Amino acid sequence: MKKHFITLIALVTIGSTYGQTVILPDNFDSRVITTGLPFMLIAPDARSASLGDMGVATSVDGFSQQYNPAKYVFSETKQGVSLSYTPYLTRLVNDISLSYVTYFNRINEVSAFSVGLKYFSLGEIVLTQDANDPGTAVKPNEYAIDGAYTLRLSDQFSMAVGLRYMRSALRIGQVDSNAQPGSTFGADITGYYQSEEEAYNDYNGRWRAGFAIQNLGPKFKYDDAGNDVFQPTNLRLGAGFDFIFDQYSTLAVTGEVTKYLVPTPPIYGNEYEFTDNNDNGTYEEDIDDISTNPIRRDIIMSGQNPDVSFLNGVFQSFGDAPGGFSEELREFTWALSAEYTYQENFSLRTGYFNEADDKGARKFFALGAGFKYTTINVDLSYLFSASKIQSPLENTLRFSLTFNFGDGEYTEY
Repeated sequence: MKKHFITLIALVTIGSTYGQTVILPDNFDSRVITTGLPFMLIAPDARSASLGDMGVATSVDGFSQQYNPAKYVFSETKQGVSLSYTPYLTRLVNDISLSYVTYFNRINEVSAFSVGLKYFSLGEIVLTQDANDPGTAVKPNEYAIDGAYTLRLSDQFSMAVGLRYMRSALRIGQVDSNAQPGSTFGADITGYYQSEEEAYNDYNGRWRAGFAIQNLGPKFKYDDAGNDVFQPTNLRLGAGFDFIFDQYSTLAVTGEVTKYLVPTPPIYGNEYEFTDNNDNGTYEEDIDDISTNPIRRDIIMSGQNPDVSFLNGVFQSFGDAPGGFSEELREFTWALSAEYTYQENFSLRTGYFNEADDKGARKFFALGAGFKYTTINVDLSYLFSASKIQSPLENTLRFSLTFNFGDGEYTEY
């Protein structure tokens, strides 16, 4: 969604005939925020995918490591292992995928620890020099390893701190001799609230809420000559309510918003010297000329300089959009979901995710189901794009498994 204006904007200056300047706007309407390691924000499991890519305030499950590990101390299961596989760009290729493995252990009533591994593979690429070259096979990939510790601060509220190592080896050394894997460290700070069950007129209910600051850490680069890039630092806020109709049926409704905590791209312009043939200090396209071999200077026409530290970028991200407050609001994505559960053994799910058109235009509906058999949970999800821009996960069936150990050892409700 990049648009480029070609109209020249004149700059009125005071000076001699030479040394005047003219500015060409560059990416005036290019407002999509980009970061390194974007695979970190892909929903890795079927349950969160079917709920519209949310998980910061949903009930605890084995994949809470992705969105909010603070939920683990509310698990009725002592420990669990979760596995998930997501095909990617299935309409084009069959060997790009995202895999995710997690393990959690509820140590006691007030604490838990968890670990996770996320692996994104771009499949096999064969590099050839000519038609007779058998080629060299390379397998670009990215991965992240993380761990978290959760502490229950009260009966209804917990917090978790996580540390993560991320490595990206997408640039190919055989193509670019300067290429090398990019790597960095990041931290997560999360919190989760879950109320006691309360009685209402026709049903009982339970409130849920959560927050997460994710991938908070230094910028990194892919090669020595490259520019530093931000991690996908983001803020998640969510809240939900469980309608408990009876001992068998529950309907959970949840909403969530997410915002990047990295600077918004400013509006750049290219400043050049020009010959003022009318000697009026103003550039006129059909009369004045850009000077021969002019000095070019890239300037920011609107917005703020994005070349800041990651910590300054977090604070700057709330007020640097060139379009002002209205654009800051458009940088929030939002999602809504509903999950109906019967006897804790069968679930039906649906969700909707929305992103502003000038911020990426991701919009989709999702459906899913979950089944529990003894100590095994099986989850499935399917995505329907609602945007003019096709989703790489459109018409993709996602599949997840969770193995629970010590199920029912803790009682929370």
